[in-house]
Order: sequence, then structure tokens, then C-alpha cells
Amino acid sequence: MRLSQLSHPNELHGLAISELEDVACQIRERHLQVVSTSGGHLGPGLGVVELTIALYQTLDLDVDKVIWDVGHQAYPHKLLTGRYDRFDSLRQQKGVAGYLKRSESKFDHFGAGHASTSISAALGMALARDRKGEDYKCVAVIGDGALTGGMALEAINHAGHLPKTPLLVVLNDNDMSISPPVGALSTYLNRMRHSPPVQFISDSVQESVKNLPFMGDAIQEEFKSLSGSVRRLAVPSVGAVFEELGFTYMGPVDGHDIAELTRTFNAAHKVGGPVMVHVATTKGKGYPYAEADQVGYHAQSSFDLTTGKSIPSKTPKPPSFSKVFGQTLVKLCEQNSKIVGITAAMAEGTALNLLQKAIPDQYVDVGIAEQHAVTLAGGMACEGIKPVVAIYSTFLQRAYDQLIHDIGIQNLPVTFVLDRAGIVGADGPTHQGQYDISYLRCVPNFTVMAPKDESELQQMLVTCINHNGPSALRIPRGSGEGAALMEEGWESLEIGKAEIIEEGDDLLVIGYGSMVCPAIKTSAILKEFGVNSTVINARFIRPLDEETIHKFAKRIGKVVTMEEGTLLGGFGSAVVESFNDNDIFVPTLRIGIPDKLVDHATPQQSKESLGLTPEMMVDQIRNKFDFS
Repeated sequence: MRLSQLSHPNELHGLAISELEDVACQIRERHLQVVSTSGGHLGPGLGVVELTIALYQTLDLDVDKVIWDVGHQAYPHKLLTGRYDRFDSLRQQKGVAGYLKRSESKFDHFGAGHASTSISAALGMALARDRKGEDYKCVAVIGDGALTGGMALEAINHAGHLPKTPLLVVLNDNDMSISPPVGALSTYLNRMRHSPPVQFISDSVQESVKNLPFMGDAIQEEFKSLSGSVRRLAVPSVGAVFEELGFTYMGPVDGHDIAELTRTFNAAHKVGGPVMVHVATTKGKGYPYAEADQVGYHAQSSFDLTTGKSIPSKTPKPPSFSKVFGQTLVKLCEQNSKIVGITAAMAEGTALNLLQKAIPDQYVDVGIAEQHAVTLAGGMACEGIKPVVAIYSTFLQRAYDQLIHDIGIQNLPVTFVLDRAGIVGADGPTHQGQYDISYLRCVPNFTVMAPKDESELQQMLVTCINHNGPSALRIPRGSGEGAALMEEGWESLEIGKAEIIEEGDDLLVIGYGSMVCPAIKTSAILKEFGVNSTVINARFIRPLDEETIHKFAKRIGKVVTMEEGTLLGGFGSAVVESFNDNDIFVPTLRIGIPDKLVDHATPQQSKESLGLTPEMMVDQIRNKFDFS
């Protein structure tokens, strides 16, 4: 069968193992061809090709539901469910999404870009199924890294309490998250990977007893307890934990043996309660470079398939904000042993891998456990440590109660660095860092700031660490502005004090964070129309420099705010609220992200669609204030 001709995953049914293995080769070929050309997640999908094919062999995808955790492991799923022809549009504007998306396909039963949600969603569907008296299978496919997330363990705890609710959890264990997983659970699973597979002897013993003359039917009830005991003898000691939690455990199974996987999944469907099938896979399977460097090839920009090397940018770029943060933190840690960097399984993405390599004793990775990371930092702060918690803006949402309850209310001196704040591009709505301005500005006792460039980032990091209370700074994805960096001697900024960049009498433009440089460019274009602007770098949203902003607002009488975040409750809202509370009534144009989801596209395409380029902002300003 040609993968390109597959119109429905059920067409896999009945194919010989050799034919399915050929389909697996075609999936890898298409996967590699597309990602090498346009970029995307590579290693996760390559590792689950056989798993996906074997699982779909045992399901009726017209009715059965498969929930893929995170979604970047679901590229083979997309290729088997009618998206082969469009797959070369992966992660591009109006193309195939990089994650599961309910609106994209009837086979995408639950959207996910954040880890550890699949078991909860699948269990919810199973309970709904049983309540409605329907009959279909519910399957959650979750990676071993995502299993470290507390939500996954909460769902396992609940599912194990429901012995009559059929649910299949497939543990895709490749001994990796984005980076190597950490913690006791990882060690435990690693022991399980090297245990002999569970032999289903309880079933064979029960079948033998049934065939005993005059006895088989009579002892069936009594055999149930015996069957459970016999089964426990068959489970490796390290697998018994899942059995004690109420799951029937099967595995570990070779994740690249389609025949064995198919047999195991068929057996699992017959159990009738919660089942965990433990599948051992290799991340990046089938592409030697990805197998050898499972961290580096988790996701890739465009690269040469033959050499595995990234295709360099045609124009050199300044270092990324993330890298500047990581390098600066290393230098600060060298000077102060009380500073500790904390990440939630995102060492490379936040550049804390630089600290890990340089000073491992001042580095902590908690796994995919943002809630724990925040409260852990709070506990450390109570004892005089200076924690710096680096988490993507979109992932810190997962620990919002901890920000308020454990850090803010107790006024603990913890620094939060929110990476990927603002527009992030091809990852789409689940990863856009557009909400942190709104969700942080109301947290008690927090000081909240954003740098205009990488030099100011260095100053703000020092400001946060020296501050005797909770603080947060947001940094955008991608390259810096090319500002000169200091190697040492950074001083704290005055908290709550804005920076006046230029002065003019016609318009007040207040930029926050990554929108300050676009504000300067916008001001330059407005000069061509005879409009002279005062441009202010707000620096802080909490506390807001009301003295400076009010003074210029009263004098000029026309105000524009610019932010790379949602307008609902954002920076512009803070300015307007401040005006209202102080009886300052001036026309104000708020520019930012409107109340809409920002779909996958390049950051530049997203900004153009949202009207956030300098040229487009000039048009909005001229229309608002009638600057002809």
C-alpha cells in the first residue's frame, strides 16, 4: 500500500506485517523529507511509527478515540489520517498544525500542546461513553517524560479506582522527554525497560482450569482471586506499582515490533478495565543522527538530510534573548553561590543548559512539573536561597495557583524568567506567550518587568535577584536587538521607573518590553508625516511609573500603548485604569493582541495579521488621531 493513497486509517486492517513495515518506512521518509525542509519536531514522531501503526490495526477509528499527549509525537498519526498531501505545509500559515487540533481532523479527538493531559481527557471520554451507554475504546498515548507531570499521576490515581471502566494507557517510554527525564520515576521506568516482558500466564492457567472435567465451571468465582495472585507473579517487581494502583500492566514491549505490539494491544482491549501497556521505543528511530543526538533532534529547523546539519541562516543574527539570559545567569551564579537556576524539563529552551554545564550544583531540573518548580523555589527562598525559575510563558500558566498562593501571598523573593513571551510562531495557539502580562499584573506583591533589548535584560535580571520580593521578567523568542552586552558590573534598575527615549509634543507612545523598539521605528515613520512623538520605555508594569506617564499624557493629550500580549487586562489596560483612577481623560489607542487565538505561522506573519508592524501601527495611529 502506498501511504499517499491511504484515505482512512482503517485501511491498515488486514495488511500483512511486511506491508505494515513498508508503510512504516514510507511514514519515516515523508516525515524526514518535510521536517528537513521546513522544520518541526523530529525525534518524537520517528520513535512512534510502529506503535501508531500497530495500535490503529487494533482499533476502529470511525468510533474509537485515541488521545495523544502533547501532540508532537503524533506526526505519524497525521500521516495516517488523511493529511499526507498537505503535510508539506506543516507548521506553516494556514497549513497542518504541529500539534493535534480538533478543528483540523475528526481523528484529532483532543488538542494538546502541553504535556500530561491525555490520561485525564481519555478517562473523561470513557466515563462519558459509559454514562451514555455507548461502546467504543478510549486510548491515551503518553510519553515517559509527560508521566512525570502531576496531572498524569492524578489521572492514573482516579482511573485505578474505576475497575469497571475500560481505558487503555499506552506508555511510550523512550527514556527521554525533550531532554533526558529526571527523578525517581524516570529511574523506576528505566528498570522496567530492562525487565523481562510480562507473560500472560494467568489467562492460560484460567483457560486450563476451565477444561478440567466436572470442575471448570464450579470454581470460576474462586479462581478470580487466584488469577490475580498468579498474575502478580508474572509481573516484574518494578511493574507491580501500576498493578497496585488498579491497572493491569503489560510490558515492556518492543516498540518497533509491529507483530508483538499488535498482539499486546489486542490482549489489552480484552481486559475490561484500566490497562497500561508499557512500550519501549527509541526516540529518532530510523534516522541515525536523531538516534545519536536525541536532545538536539527533538525539534529542528531546516537541515540537510544527508549530513544532518542545520542549514545556516543567510544573514548573521545577534544572540537570542534566551542565550543572553543563560550566559548572564552563569556569571551571576559564579559570583553568588546562593543563586540557583530551576527549570521544568526545558534546559535547552531556556538556556539553563549553560548553567547545568558550568555550575551543576546551582542547577535544578524538576521534570515536567511546573507547579512543583514554583513551590520548590518558594521553599528554597524561605531558607535564604535566591531561586531563578526559567519557564516558558505558556507553561507557567500551569502553576498559576502556586504563583499566587505560595509565592505572592507570602512575598517570597523568587525570580521568574518567562521565556517565549509574546508571539512564538509555528507552535500555534497552545504555545503563544500572550497571556502573562494579564495574569501576572494582578498577583499580590509581584514586581513585573520586561526589557526592550538584551542589555536591559541583563540589568533586569540583576534587579530581580537583588529585589527582596517576588519578581518576573518576560523575554521574547528569537534574536536580540543587537544591543551591546556587558560582561560584568550590572546595576539594578530603579524599580517602577520608566525610561524616556525621545520627546515630542504631538503624541505619547508607551512601549512595553519587545514593543519598545517597534515603537521607536513607528515614531520615526510618523515624523515623515510631521508627527513628533514622545516615546517611553515603560520597563515596569507593576509598579507602573504613573508619575512619568501621567505628566506626558496631560501635556500631550494623545496616548498610544504598545504590547506583545493580549489586550484584555494587559499593559494598555493598566495604563487606562491608571488614567481613570486619577481623573485623567485623554484619548488612548491600545495596540496589542486582540481577543483571538493566534494560529501557527511565522512570527512576522502573525504580527502582520495582528497589525503589529511599525507601518501598520502608523496607519492605526493616523486613523485614530486624524494625523493627515
